[in-house]
Amino acid sequence: MRACSRGSRRSQENRAIRFGNVRQGRRREAPPPLSGLTLAILTVSRLYGSGGSEVAAIVAKTLGWSLLDNAVVDAVATRMGLSVAEVQAREERVPSLVERLTAAMAMGSQEWASPIAAAKRPTDEQLIEVTRHIIEEAIVRGPVVVVGRGAQEMLAEREDTLHVFCYAPRKALIARTMQREGVSADEAASLVDETNKRRDQWVRLHWERDRRAHENYDLSVNTERLGIDGAADLIVIAAKKRFGVG
Repeated sequence: MRACSRGSRRSQENRAIRFGNVRQGRRREAPPPLSGLTLAILTVSRLYGSGGSEVAAIVAKTLGWSLLDNAVVDAVATRMGLSVAEVQAREERVPSLVERLTAAMAMGSQEWASPIAAAKRPTDEQLIEVTRHIIEEAIVRGPVVVVGRGAQEMLAEREDTLHVFCYAPRKALIARTMQREGVSADEAASLVDETNKRRDQWVRLHWERDRRAHENYDLSVNTERLGIDGAADLIVIAAKKRFGVG
């Protein structure tokens, strides 16, 4: 799929591939290409309905890199003794005040325990830590594309990364969700709004960052404007430039 002419595509690439990333209020200069780097990590965060997972799959296949998406959920579920459905639900569910207080008190005192803590139900912090270990285990085996899971925040301090955000206007998110899920416009709108709200809250709660803030990413791509293939093309170009691969 080609969303624009060769001339306009080149112009878009020049505008889009910039690495003056802002971290904690300070602008970083563009880092040099990491030529020959074994530990190359590309994270893809996305708005629900943007097609970001599809984009990531194309990028991973094009580069010949490993793709970490739903397999991470399966691995976390196995290690924590949870069902896949529960891991998926907890990844995007913000715990209640009672649950947060219970977890904090349980961690702060070995003598106090509530029925919730006594059940030894893994905390969200433990889930995040296990997820981090699984991702890092994959990283040492070779270049990876990591989809979601808060990876852009987990790995924010690493220099061997390229953080990408896939987005689209709300109308486009709803239209894509209607087509993919086979639901009505109202149902798609609710699904888009609620899912993205939960993802935003999850990142804000655990990392105190705005998931949609551009300074958290090296590259943001509009999948409505560029299309799935066009967005993947730009990300591949950026990854090759960033990591010095052919």
